[in-house]
Amino acid sequence: MSMSEARFTASSSRPGAIEILTKKHMQLFSGRAHPELAQEVADHLGLQLGDVDIHEFANDEIYVRLKENVRGSDVFVFQSHSHPVNRNLMEQLIMIDALKRASAKRIVAVVPFYGYARQDKKSRSREPITARLVADLLTVAGADRVVSIDLHTGQIQGFLNEPLDHLTALPLLVDWINGYWGGEEIVVVSPDAGRVRLAEKLQGQLQRATIAILHKTRREHNVAEALAVVGDVSGRTCVLLDDMIDTAGTMCSAAEALIEQGARRVVACATHPVLSGSACERLDKSPIERVAVTNTLPIPAGCSSDKIEVLSIAPTIASTLKAVFEDESVSELFSDQNQ
Repeated sequence: MSMSEARFTASSSRPGAIEILTKKHMQLFSGRAHPELAQEVADHLGLQLGDVDIHEFANDEIYVRLKENVRGSDVFVFQSHSHPVNRNLMEQLIMIDALKRASAKRIVAVVPFYGYARQDKKSRSREPITARLVADLLTVAGADRVVSIDLHTGQIQGFLNEPLDHLTALPLLVDWINGYWGGEEIVVVSPDAGRVRLAEKLQGQLQRATIAILHKTRREHNVAEALAVVGDVSGRTCVLLDDMIDTAGTMCSAAEALIEQGARRVVACATHPVLSGSACERLDKSPIERVAVTNTLPIPAGCSSDKIEVLSIAPTIASTLKAVFEDESVSELFSDQNQ
């Protein structure tokens, strides 16, 4: 935002001393994971993205050099942990390290999609907790603060000793649902027990809405099987809600189970469109009528499904970064619904 300006004046309280009055300086740098969203956020803030040279050595190691002075600035490092996840995560860590060594005053890691979040606890013996590992990596690299959107589980906030601003896309999804089916009886459907709290939040912002839960088992990673619908969905518009759509197996099997129970229609909402493998093809063949996602991640190049509607999260991120920079409340932007 405002360029850093310093003004030297004689100290009235300490004769012989000099006081420096400064203006804060905000800069936004983006990695290569999702520069389109970063540019959209920068446009909302009236900023230009910082100039940075990023490329690979011959052995695929990542080289980063900041081409602007960042000394004394509040610098926001924008990077979603999209495919390829390992490269994009490492790229952000290296950018943060470069900023720390260039004497940035405060470094904020902006991570719209937080990678490795699904391994947030040990479900079986000898498993890692990668969500904590990523938090440690960001902190050790030099991040003073993290901004993320709709984490896989809220407990990840406790994995960081530095402040974490947890944003939510629920207001966007509420507007989308009301725009199409605002006058209908809606059932917000949680695809599993872990998403009940999220479904309750959405239900609370909709009129004439109830909740249903799908009981499912997961035979192996990325393979889910819906078994039963708990709740009345007959003749109603069902809104499937999840934090992400990865392979779309959960969403598609859930939609089939809801239609079998007499649902009038099934639509789906998710913040993060991971859309791995043949996810788009599965959605096209499923009974789901429409799918709303945000642009926290770029839609894969091979996905051209007409069912998918992308909602921009850029204004939400921009207003949050402005609040962080100005040391204002972030929770007030979401009426305390972002926890």
